[in-house]
Amino acid sequence: MPRKPIFKPLHVRKSSREGGTAVIEFVLSTGLIIIPIFFGLIVIGLSLILANQVTEVCRDTGHMFAYGVDFSQSASQLLVTQQLAQGLGMTPTGGKGVIYLSTLTYVDSTSCTAAGLQANTTSCPNMNQTVVIKRLIIGNAGVQAATFAPGIPASIIGSTGDISSANYLTSSSVQANNFANVISLTVGQYAYVSEMFVNPPVGGVWSLFSSNVVAARSVF
Repeated sequence: MPRKPIFKPLHVRKSSREGGTAVIEFVLSTGLIIIPIFFGLIVIGLSLILANQVTEVCRDTGHMFAYGVDFSQSASQLLVTQQLAQGLGMTPTGGKGVIYLSTLTYVDSTSCTAAGLQANTTSCPNMNQTVVIKRLIIGNAGVQAATFAPGIPASIIGSTGDISSANYLTSSSVQANNFANVISLTVGQYAYVSEMFVNPPVGGVWSLFSSNVVAARSVF
């Protein structure tokens, strides 16, 4: 008596096909989720490294400035751009970043009279104001303007960055009115401020927030 052929039940074959399809769908969906997350973590990690470097360069440069390093000298500027800020694409007068070094003080009536001006805001317009008395720029000022007294004209800044009393007592461009939100200076006090702004590489995490500048500030 001939044996009957054995056929695999239809529902078994269907389950096998469905299982294979499910595996493929799982692999594809997992890849579509994990791969973007993986590359996103890389971008965020590199962006955080950049932010940390900018913070360190800003702090170290400001610390040296506060201790009297003359950043009007090319050797000192190269120390920043070629060593401290290595890899950030900066040069002493250009590139992808800028550092503003500023000395600020408070102008009182004795400051005005010592310069031969009367102790009033007509003769001494910057009396009772916090002003910038020194400004040095390393890098490309076109990246972003300084936060404090951004409109100081180059014509009143000396070769060493100093601004004469005739100008810092009378010129409104040196007033740093918003600095009081950081530190409120009194008579005889000085603040040494370092501000740094850097354009991050294309694709950095800042592009997700419509920002194209990594910023840091240190005050001594």
